[in-house]
Order: sequence, then C-alpha cells, then structure tokens
Amino acid sequence: MGLAEWSLKNRTSTFVLTALLLLGGLAAYNNLSRLEDPEFTIKEALVITQYPGATAREVEEEVSDLIETAVQQLGQLKEVESRSTPGLSVVTVRIKDQYTRDDLPQIWDETRRKVGDVQGELPPGAGPSIVNDDYGDVWGVFFALYADDRGFGPEYSYAELKEYAKLLRRELLLVEDVAKVELWGTRTEAVYIVPNRERMAQLGVTPDLIINRLVDKNVVTDAGRVKVGQRFLQIQPTGNFDAVQDMESLLITSQGASRQTYLRDFADVRRGYVQPSTNALRYDGRPAIGFGISTVSGGNVVTMGEAIEKRVRELRSQTPLGIEFGVISLQSEAVTVAISGFVNSLMQAVAIVIGVLLIFMGLRSGVIIGAVLVITICGSFIFMSFWGVALERISLGALIIALGMLVDNAIVVVDGILVGMQRGKKPEQAALDVTRQTGIPLLGATAVAIMAFAAIGLSDDSTGEFCRSLFQVVLISLGLSWVTAMTITPVLGVMFLKPPRTKPGEAAKDRSILGLLTDDPGRAGA
Repeated sequence: MGLAEWSLKNRTSTFVLTALLLLGGLAAYNNLSRLEDPEFTIKEALVITQYPGATAREVEEEVSDLIETAVQQLGQLKEVESRSTPGLSVVTVRIKDQYTRDDLPQIWDETRRKVGDVQGELPPGAGPSIVNDDYGDVWGVFFALYADDRGFGPEYSYAELKEYAKLLRRELLLVEDVAKVELWGTRTEAVYIVPNRERMAQLGVTPDLIINRLVDKNVVTDAGRVKVGQRFLQIQPTGNFDAVQDMESLLITSQGASRQTYLRDFADVRRGYVQPSTNALRYDGRPAIGFGISTVSGGNVVTMGEAIEKRVRELRSQTPLGIEFGVISLQSEAVTVAISGFVNSLMQAVAIVIGVLLIFMGLRSGVIIGAVLVITICGSFIFMSFWGVALERISLGALIIALGMLVDNAIVVVDGILVGMQRGKKPEQAALDVTRQTGIPLLGATAVAIMAFAAIGLSDDSTGEFCRSLFQVVLISLGLSWVTAMTITPVLGVMFLKPPRTKPGEAAKDRSILGLLTDDPGRAGA
C-alpha cells in the first residue's frame, strides 16, 4: 500500500497529521534558537610564551622552535605558524578541517600535554607557556558599567566600581542561555613604592633590602597546629599587609644591621594601577568596565538578551546610587530585526508563489497547492528543531531559495489528478494513478535538487560549517514536500478538485472519435 492509498483510506488520520504539522510547526518556530549568523568553530589555538629581556632572534631560537617541534607531533595538525617578538613568542596551531567541534576539546588537551612536556627545555626566565583555545566566543551583549560623576550620586573609585562589577558578573552568569561573562577594560591594581635615593643613601638602605623584605610578606605558609585538650587548632601567623598603611610601617634593616627604619621614612607608598593599560574603555567620556556576554552553543540570543535586560532591571534596586549601565551592543535587537526582515521576505515570497498559482492553475488548484506549501514550511520548522538548526540568515535564506522547488511536486500531482478526471476517471482513481506513475520520478528529482546543495553541507572546511544550515533546510523542506505531495495533496485534490469544463463542440468531437474507434473497427484500423 502506497502513501497516497493509505492517506485516502485514512483521511481522518491524514487530517490529524496535517493539523500536527501546522500547530507543531508554529510552536517549533517560536521555540527555535535565533542567531544573527550561524555558529562556526575556530580550529586554531595560540601558544603564548613570555621571555622577558630576550631579543626576537633569541625568542625564536630558544622558545618558538621548541614549541613548534613539540606541536608538530600532533597527528591532527594542519599547519603551525610562529611569531617571535622581543620578549614574546606566539605560536598559532591550526587543526585539519575534518575534525569537528566535538573533537577539538580532546585535541587541545593533547596540545597542552605536548607543550607541557617541552617546558623543562625552555631557557631560565621563559614560560610557562599558555595554550589559549577559547578566544572565538561572540559577545551577544556588550554593555558598560560606569560611575556617573555629574553630581547625581556619590563618587566611586575605580576599585569600588570593579568590586561591584564582579558581583554583577556572578548574577548574570545565572541568566538563561548565558555561557560566559567577561570583564573587559579592567585595570590591574598595583602598589607603587617610590624611594628617595638621597634618604636611602643616608640610611644605608639598598633596593635589594626592600625587595627581600617585601617578598617575605603575605606568603601563605602552613604554621602547624597545636593540641588544646582533645582538639588541634591551626596556627595562623599575623603580620600580613591588609592596607597600604601596613606596608608603610614595614621595618627595613640597613646594611650592617646598625639601625632599623620604616619604609615610609624614605619612600612614598601609594596605591595605583599598572600603566599603560593594554585595554581601556570609556563610556560617555568616563572610565568604564565592559561586560561581554556570550551565548551557549545552540542557545537563543534573543531570549538571552531579554533575560539579561529583565535581570538588570531587577538588580537596579540593589545597584549603588550613581552607578549606571550603558548599552554598547545588543545583538538580540539586531537578530530580531534581521529575522523579522527575512520572515517578511519569506511571507512575501509565499504570497507571490500562491498568487502566480491562482492565476495559472485556477482557484481550486492554486488554493490546494498554496495550502500544501504552507503545511510544508510549518512542518520544516519541526524537523529543524529536532536537528538543532537555528533561525538565522542562512537557514531562512535557504527556505526562500527552496520555495520555488517546494511547489513542484504538488503541482505535478494536482495537474495529474485534473488530467485523469478529464479522461473520465473517478477522483480517487485519478489520484492513485498519478501518484503511482510519478512518485518515484518525483522522488528522484527531489533527490537531485537536494544533492545540488550537498557539496556545501558536507564540506569539512569553515565555509561548509558556516553554510551547513543551507543544506539542512533544503534537505528537510524538499524531502517533506515530496511526502506531502504523496499524502496531503491527493486527499485535498479528491475532496475539492472538479474535472475541467469542456466546450460542447469539443465533447461531441471526442464522442465521434470514440464512436469511430468502437463502431467501425475497419475504419479504425485504416
């Protein structure tokens, strides 16, 4: 029993499946992930090794060559590239195209082991090497946190602003579909000791004495335990620096141990930041800290953006007066605009196709084919959800590209039913005959159209990964169009199609020809 025969005998089941495709497709469309562009994997990692004081040639010969040799032992390696500058080695590791996103974590772990094995061969003062394979995240939301110093609230130091930024990051990490929250433009705090050289010479204090005394401070050590009754109490040494004032009170023993003096007696101790800062952010002319928020793999950037906005509004009551938020980039808005534009284009394309069908196929045929087209598109959203295909520019563009091919199967079936009915067949028999005659040829033509896009979807390079949704959507939609042409289209054709009207003269002529063929075999043979 073929699909058409089963559908005609079980019309109620066919209508139930049709309703499920429509309603399920609408529900799947609302739940599909939404992105501006497809996700793709950067199959590269950076091995960064610092070698302070070395020239570019020394970095290349003593560090970069060793790292390259170790990395070249990877069987998954495509190519390796190094860049040696004074005091810094950067080795770029590229992996072969056939390895997917699921393979990369294990490959990067192996890369770290190879790089770790060569650390003992690096010259003194070089390393340790850092393998950075996680720099390809896209910030779907980027906003600035700054202190409004225009008299609307108290003034805040940069340290206080940074402390609140850390608390806010912890809250935003709990928001739906948030993968990472990175602080950008932060400045590294430091304590500057500016000695008075003349005073140091008078006191007999050298820079080495100051450095040695500072190295001994704030070092975490195990001081042991003491038994008190039945319990052992841990001994915690005191004397650590908790503030700049504590550092100013550091005692320095001059050479020869002739006298001791405080650090503040011959040096200016102050708190500041490392200069120059490699990353700096200013919003509306004021120093700010940036929040870069990325979406989880397969997540919905629109849902994430809305959830972040909601969470920030909830935290406003707990935000210190004078600290403000400035939106720099909100990808959820761009994605909403882009998808809305593509959806409008898709609806316009569907309307144009249906309008052309109504003109050239007639009212009944055009409505049936248009209804099957809408059902096919809605059903495609269901399978896109199962396959993990997101709504983005490539996938929605694929629907528009496939739109002209989606109606081909239904047009052949509807036209075949009309021709069969014109020849005097009953609607059910005409539908069965046309599906039996054209089912396999239409399946072959659909397969050919799908294979035309297979080279894109099955490619291992970055282009194939970026455009894979094009092949996936074409495969889903065209495959489903053949199924609906063999099931829903015959049922609707039997129910609503009527045989074309013929002119009276043409009907009489047909009867006279049939009469000649049946009543006078001799003339028919002649």
